[in-house]
Amino acid sequence: MSPATDPAATFLAEAQELLEQLEAALLDMEERPDDRDLVNSAFRALHTLKGSGAMFGFDALAAFTHHVENAFDQVRKGQLAASGELVGVALASRDHMRALIQAPAEADPATGEALLARLAALVGAPAAGASAASAPKAQAPTATATWRIRFRLPADCMVMGSNPLMMLDELRGLGTCDVVALTDAVPALEQLDPTCCLLAWDVMLTTEAPRAAIDEVFLFVLDDMDLNVEPVDAASGPKRLGEILVERGDVDPVAIEQALAAQSRLGEVLVGHADVSPDAVASALAEQRHVREAEAARVAAKANDSIRVPAERLDTLMDRVGELVIAQARLRQLVLGSDSAALKNVAEEIERLAAELRDTTMGIRTVPIGSLFGRYRRLVRDLARDLGKDIALTTTGEETELDKTVIERLNDPLVHLIRNCADHGLESAEARRAAGKPEQGRVHLSAVHAGAEVLVRITDDGHGLDRNRIRAKAEEQGLIAAGAKLADGDIYQLIFAPGFSTASEVTSVSGRGVGMDVVRRTIDSLRGTVEIDSTPGEGTQVTLRLPLTLAIIDGLLVRVGRGRYVIPLAAVEECVELSAAEDARSRGRSFLNIRGDLVPFLRLREMFNSQQPADPYQKVVIVSTGELRVGLVVDQVIGDHQTVIKSLSKLHADVECFSGATILGDGTVALIFDVAHLVERGQAREEQMKAS
Repeated sequence: MSPATDPAATFLAEAQELLEQLEAALLDMEERPDDRDLVNSAFRALHTLKGSGAMFGFDALAAFTHHVENAFDQVRKGQLAASGELVGVALASRDHMRALIQAPAEADPATGEALLARLAALVGAPAAGASAASAPKAQAPTATATWRIRFRLPADCMVMGSNPLMMLDELRGLGTCDVVALTDAVPALEQLDPTCCLLAWDVMLTTEAPRAAIDEVFLFVLDDMDLNVEPVDAASGPKRLGEILVERGDVDPVAIEQALAAQSRLGEVLVGHADVSPDAVASALAEQRHVREAEAARVAAKANDSIRVPAERLDTLMDRVGELVIAQARLRQLVLGSDSAALKNVAEEIERLAAELRDTTMGIRTVPIGSLFGRYRRLVRDLARDLGKDIALTTTGEETELDKTVIERLNDPLVHLIRNCADHGLESAEARRAAGKPEQGRVHLSAVHAGAEVLVRITDDGHGLDRNRIRAKAEEQGLIAAGAKLADGDIYQLIFAPGFSTASEVTSVSGRGVGMDVVRRTIDSLRGTVEIDSTPGEGTQVTLRLPLTLAIIDGLLVRVGRGRYVIPLAAVEECVELSAAEDARSRGRSFLNIRGDLVPFLRLREMFNSQQPADPYQKVVIVSTGELRVGLVVDQVIGDHQTVIKSLSKLHADVECFSGATILGDGTVALIFDVAHLVERGQAREEQMKAS
């Protein structure tokens, strides 16, 4: 049995989501300060953080967040403007809240006090754009009103994080109130579910606060609860019990007069007085029971619509699915030698189910890349402030899904690329005006599916890469020989060399020459590739080609000599036969004519020094990496193969032609080609042959 979920861990996960929602609302508010929905969204996030923090013992967080919440309450009421300065203080406060959640003991109290002082200075000043009608009138006395409140929360409210006692405390904070708990829905002890909230409450509240303040107490459960708020005329004095029950609509006036002296149930009294038939009472009770059951089913369905699952469990599930795929491959291998039709049918059914389970599990592991893109809005905002530039971040393709492991490891490379775009790529406002560009620079993030890959592009509209400067720096560092002939794409790839930087000075943003090296190493570890395209004066585009998943891929199983290898199917375009005549004719220049296009090919037997005689009819597998198409000569194409990727050991970490290994149906191991590195090695070999 798995251990029970730690409530504090659940709070930490939800708090992280609330902080992300708060940051997104604040960044949008900076652009649209008059958007009331954004103000309400920020207020709700702060309100929930405060309440949940107090519930789970994060008292410092609750106390600090209370002041920020009050400021945004004034914005909601039109008493304070949603200025850029307020947004800036709120963003800094959000960072302090995060510190109070993740490491309360290490959070600097002085930072919190400084932020509250800045906030108090803003709150103390009247809103510049507030109208006279919306401004608070301190001199006008506020009328006192008495309200009758009856509320019943959904049964799962405590499971979902709501605390009825805190709501009652908030009502008490509005004025003088009396609270009575209604226990009519509480069952016998043996039927009691301790996780359900079965009480309702009647509250009499006398307050100077408006009706809207009462609704705000129930803001986050308003859609699912039963709430009735009515004004009470207290000037005429207290009313009799019967009058109150009739006024509330709890009973019919005539019936209550007749039932005053009776001690039986209401239904029995009404039936006994012939006011209603027994069938009508039974029908009403059945309707009541049916409505309650339907409501309970609706609440349960809503509560179970989505669940939180620890990432480790998904990883474990993916590992089990991988083992199942390997076992299914072994079963298929055994079935090939059997004449039993029934066994073959079962094997095919298991293969189909395993493939569906694999796809479903991989779908569970994928998340929209928008969750990653959203983090960089704050980064670009802070970079623009530090660099003194006007920078706008735009995104497209946020709904594109990618394996969660890939997304987690993609964060650092994108941070480095965005920082380089902002610092090196985009010009100053003066330079952009002189070049006829708008003063505001643009950094655009996009993601799109391309077969079994996802293309993530980072584009800026700056001055582009300086080809000559990169070449000069590379020659100075000895990365290339002086005067070597290189294409623009090859020169641009030099910026990924360790320690390479063309910056004239080191800043707090970039210039040390370590960022792009991190980009290359991380993308390589993800079995992806990096492509750069730059136009002088117009901008630069960096494209990251990434696999959809790191766990299971579709592959093409081939044989070279005695060894069997897997080529990722996403990189395969087609397979053609290499005739003996074509093989003999291309010994000097290894090129094939594929429908009018010359495609270079690599002889894997020679690269791997295979001593086995070549098959009489070799095959060429045409693969693509980036814009380059290359043929790989193999002895035999065996067929497609569901490939469960196993990492290579540390002893084989420097073998760049292979990205991993897999276990075949007969128990042997097949290496998985890293197409990009294989082509790179083959090109170097081809250059050596031409030079010799």
